[in-house]
Amino acid sequence: MNITKSIETLFKRFLPSPFTIAILLTLITMLLAFFFTPSRSEGNHLLEIFSYWESGIWNNDLLVFAYQMMLILVLGHVLVLSKPMNHLIMKLVSYASNTENAVMLVSFSTMLVSFFNWGLGLIFGAIMARKVAENAQQNGYALNYPLVGAAGYVGLMIWHGGISGSAPSKVAEEGHIKSFLGDVLPADVLTTLPDAISSSETIFSWWNLLIFAILLVIIPVFLRLLAKRSDPTEINLPKYMFQATKGQAQGAEKLDASKVLAIGVGSLLLITFFYQYWAKISDFEQLKLTPNMLNFLMLGLGVLLHGSFKSFLNAVEEAIKGTSGILIQFPLYFGIMGIMKSTGMVTSISDFFVSVATETTLPIFTFFSAGLVNIFVPSGGGQWAVQGPIVIESAVRLGVPLPKAIMALAYGDQVTNMLQPFWALPLLGITKLKAKEILPYTLLLMLLGSTIYILGLLLL
Repeated sequence: MNITKSIETLFKRFLPSPFTIAILLTLITMLLAFFFTPSRSEGNHLLEIFSYWESGIWNNDLLVFAYQMMLILVLGHVLVLSKPMNHLIMKLVSYASNTENAVMLVSFSTMLVSFFNWGLGLIFGAIMARKVAENAQQNGYALNYPLVGAAGYVGLMIWHGGISGSAPSKVAEEGHIKSFLGDVLPADVLTTLPDAISSSETIFSWWNLLIFAILLVIIPVFLRLLAKRSDPTEINLPKYMFQATKGQAQGAEKLDASKVLAIGVGSLLLITFFYQYWAKISDFEQLKLTPNMLNFLMLGLGVLLHGSFKSFLNAVEEAIKGTSGILIQFPLYFGIMGIMKSTGMVTSISDFFVSVATETTLPIFTFFSAGLVNIFVPSGGGQWAVQGPIVIESAVRLGVPLPKAIMALAYGDQVTNMLQPFWALPLLGITKLKAKEILPYTLLLMLLGSTIYILGLLLL
């Protein structure tokens, strides 16, 4: 497909690394603030902007947020590297005997897992696609491997509307919304905002679950139709295997390898989790799934399922490799947010949206703008830090329900992951596929998903 080759060339030629993009966006924000916002003191305006930037980078609340998002990715990855998850993947793979049922199986299971945790879903889908290909190679049946790889990546198109979604999980934290907009909205408006927005209004709202259910049905069926029209590809892969243990434990290292100790600590973590959070998770109408809650659960499950600290820590070592980009990019996006909030740029941009949008069209504007921003800011957490204040203020001023506005941002952010290759890198590394091989299919998935999300925002 010529269009996919053009897009791949465009990304390689004109889009530098995400870190470089974050630096360029920082410089652009500084220039816009300097030329289009007034000085708020008698000092040098440029130095004032630098001060706002520095304050934003080291914002304590946002640094906690960055660590929460990193743990969601790492602990999700750790879970999928456990033996029970590997057994589940191999059991599912045994049902794949051709491209048609392989893509349905991989896409359906990957979306279900990604709804729980995006890091878990990303690696689960990648390993499952790889194992399907190995199974086809071993048993001699034909398979279109790039299409199966695309099916393993589709979880990134639904994650932000799921349990680990950055925006809906952060607004479920008490006080986050008001602290988020403390320097933006007047005090009398801030008092009208809720302390938190429960997960039952966003992630588990009937309309979000209905949209997710529609995608669970339509995406696998769509991929099956593509599979019927696709030709098999050549597969030559060695067996993929995560080395959970390294060498024989000796001396004090036996504690690291102790199953009894790991199961005991894992059980202790889970008992503490249910004791601490049972009141919150048992009341569905007031359900608030926060990043801390999700990470605590995954920490307990990770230790328990790996069965030893050694296996768990080896998995952490493997998983943490994928967090380097997030670790260094988040502070830069927080700096951008610091400039935008303190100079009044958030209000200026919100004024523009309010002037061109209505209560009906603002979610659609939010969806498309979020999709565009995601191409340059390939992080749901980073995007929430930059775009979240604009979305909330615009929604408040136009009377759009905050849950709907927040999920519109989530939908737009996640759907263009099918175009943005940043988060595909772990999948490509595991499957040994190339971006140009899966891009034709993920582009079609993006168009289909966008149609469903837009109709959902307009009709539901």
